[in-house]
Amino acid sequence: MDHMEACLPETGILVRNIKLPVGVSPEEACAEAARRLAGLVSRRDILSYTLYRKSVDARRRDALCFVYSILAETTAAFLDAASGSDLETRLAKRDAVLYRETGVVLPPCSRMDEKTRPLIVGLGPCGMFCALLLAENGYRPIVIERGEDPVRRKAAVEAFYYTGELNTESNIQFGAGGAGTFSDGKLVTRVNDPRCRYVMRRMAGFGAPPEVMTEAKPHVGTDKLLGMVENICHAIVSLGGDILFNTRFEAIGRTEGGHVRSVLTSAGEMACGSLVLAIGHSARDTVFSLQSAGFDVVSKPFSVGVRIEHLQTDIDHALYGGFAGHPALGHAEYALSLRQGENAVYSFCMCPGGEVVAAASEEGGVVTNGMSRYHRDGVNANAALAVSVMPDDPIGFQRSLERAAFAAGGGSYIAPVQTVGDFLEGRMGTPPSRIRPTYMGGDRYRLCDLTRILPPDVVSMLRLGISRFDKNIGGFAAPDAVLTGVETRTSSPVRILRTPLMTTARYDNVYPCGEGAGYAGGITSAALDGISCAERVACRLSGID
Repeated sequence: MDHMEACLPETGILVRNIKLPVGVSPEEACAEAARRLAGLVSRRDILSYTLYRKSVDARRRDALCFVYSILAETTAAFLDAASGSDLETRLAKRDAVLYRETGVVLPPCSRMDEKTRPLIVGLGPCGMFCALLLAENGYRPIVIERGEDPVRRKAAVEAFYYTGELNTESNIQFGAGGAGTFSDGKLVTRVNDPRCRYVMRRMAGFGAPPEVMTEAKPHVGTDKLLGMVENICHAIVSLGGDILFNTRFEAIGRTEGGHVRSVLTSAGEMACGSLVLAIGHSARDTVFSLQSAGFDVVSKPFSVGVRIEHLQTDIDHALYGGFAGHPALGHAEYALSLRQGENAVYSFCMCPGGEVVAAASEEGGVVTNGMSRYHRDGVNANAALAVSVMPDDPIGFQRSLERAAFAAGGGSYIAPVQTVGDFLEGRMGTPPSRIRPTYMGGDRYRLCDLTRILPPDVVSMLRLGISRFDKNIGGFAAPDAVLTGVETRTSSPVRILRTPLMTTARYDNVYPCGEGAGYAGGITSAALDGISCAERVACRLSGID
């Protein structure tokens, strides 16, 4: 799919809740959609039937099925004529609705002065989508990214993997694509924004697998996500934008009448007409710099915990029963949560067939994350088990856990590991056996007592969660399952306050956005916030505000 063709919105009739047995082809779902519309819509008004969404209903392991939504594509003229008519009521009785995809339209800019070009800090999904939209509409954005381009960033991550030598500026947290680049590229979001499909469409246009448009739990895979990011970078530059890698934001520069006119970077002072702060959730030095400059930065809830690993085949059998291994299903996924009073524990960033990765960005700290490649063909499944916290000093709290994990591992970014059986029983020393840790290749770990690293209330909730989740997924609390610590970067621990126009109260041309500013929680929601930010910036620069 060409990336500009991917901008074209869909229109038609969405036929929902078509349930078919596992193994039945999507063509049969299209045929069922046609049968439902028979007698309501003339065949000549339907251009085609295409798969819109597919999910797995695994509530009954003995009767798994696929649930399809099919789009009967029509012309926009047909949709206009049908809207508000009695056809809508009759369609609803057959679980179908008129559908018009929500697109994105920015006011175009014919000429952008060098001194008023928008400057974007950070090239994660938020900054990337903001820059792409601005570039496509003539605003010639400048993006500064402290990390490296996709190719060099991948090399830096691999060097850390094999040697234990950390590049604090280019790693799993920093660089083109942001932290999500090395976490499977999950696009699932709970954000109820009609432009989610637009985000999927654009990603597919830049090289993400086409299934991201149709799977209920879409993922790109780290191996394919790097190429998609590289394609978006090339597009931004080809459209008149500039991307400066290895360029770190350091401080606010010149200000004038409630506007920021320049910023100080590791490459020198840079002018800006608008400043977009898409800094990511791990740019702690940037947060401190903004606090020093008088920005309103407040603590927000976030979560900390560990990574848990099982054999993927065990998870498949627990969730899919006799259907486990069916070629039409792929690997099973889970999402678990438990609330106990004011406390909550939940699974996060579940990676089927993946591995636990070293996600440190500061020297002397161990941080874990999870990653899967597109085919998800690894032996283990892993997920974060995280407990909600809100300490007075959130960044200090994160650092204390990361440094305690580093010390427990004995240095060199060796991770502390404990079997689930030992963790639940309050003992240590049982080595991994059937289930082997995958962190940094599986040989850079040390048996430790995780209860000496994590706060008691976090330990208590993790133990409760593991025991309760075993009732949802048989074998979840298997004694030989493996826990690896620590997971601290689930989301930003702070929020940079902004007005309804997405600007700071102090500077009306500064836009904090995305996960690092506390307004998103994952690739898709960060991209959506970047789109909203691009709209606000374009309106301001074009004089609409």
